[in-house]
Amino acid sequence: MLGLAVELADYPLTDELALRGEARSRSCGSTLALGCTTDEQGAIAELGMRVSACAVGQASAAIFAREAHGRDTASLTRSLAGLDHWLEGTAERPDWPGLEALDPALPHAGRHDAIRLPWRAALAALSNLPPTR
Repeated sequence: MLGLAVELADYPLTDELALRGEARSRSCGSTLALGCTTDEQGAIAELGMRVSACAVGQASAAIFAREAHGRDTASLTRSLAGLDHWLEGTAERPDWPGLEALDPALPHAGRHDAIRLPWRAALAALSNLPPTR
């Protein structure tokens, strides 16, 4: 998990990433700020993050960043729902490459909010898209 944290340097949060969203873990206080740009269909084109989280939250952010390109609000909403079910123990791990690295955190409910941070921050950022005509 710690090895994933170094990948976050590849996703700096810059001023050019105008759509912004933030998420905070209620259980541990971890935070994640995400900025992105989108393509014409409203899917993530570029992203950057500022992560203040435990190793689990940092690993989750890196796993998210690797696969976020091309994901839109509907896709991320479905992914977060699948993640929620997995963390609750009511479903198998969702189909998001790399999530198996977080398997050791599954029995630790206090870390589940940290795992959700990047999905929640991305959805908050995409909620700032102007309405389409």
